[in-house]
Amino acid sequence: MEIRPIFLSAALIFTRNAAQLTGITRIAMIGSMTTSKADPKDIDLLVTVTDEMDLTPLATLSRKLLGKTQAINHGTDVFLADQNQDLLGQNLFMESLRFGVRKSCDAQHCGRRTYLHDDLQDVRLTPSLIAEPPIELWPEIIARVAVPEDVETFF
Repeated sequence: MEIRPIFLSAALIFTRNAAQLTGITRIAMIGSMTTSKADPKDIDLLVTVTDEMDLTPLATLSRKLLGKTQAINHGTDVFLADQNQDLLGQNLFMESLRFGVRKSCDAQHCGRRTYLHDDLQDVRLTPSLIAEPPIELWPEIIARVAVPEDVETFF
């Protein structure tokens, strides 16, 4: 089974739907899908959001994306950045990891912002990657790397 077309189809659906949400200012693809790697382990997306954005609808889309990749034993990471190009963390696929609800919460501020997992002690993206991701998908396509042919075809 070829993984890349499944990933790209799922990422395209995610991007089209997420682009309709109020509070999203940019969607980018990072990680192995920006290369020609034949069997990437996951889809990595970087979504820039406003401070006041309700992350609930984005979490729903992220959960659907994860479902598509988990169905083929792979994964998804949706990283969130703010408009100052600072990493906020990852978009959670479940509501909250508030202490007492799930004691295994490793976020720095459990429950402060619903659907945000700010595990910045474990997840790091370089400032340059956040500022200039390899492939911006929305609001316009901007490529800073040689775009794999299949990615170019889908987007």
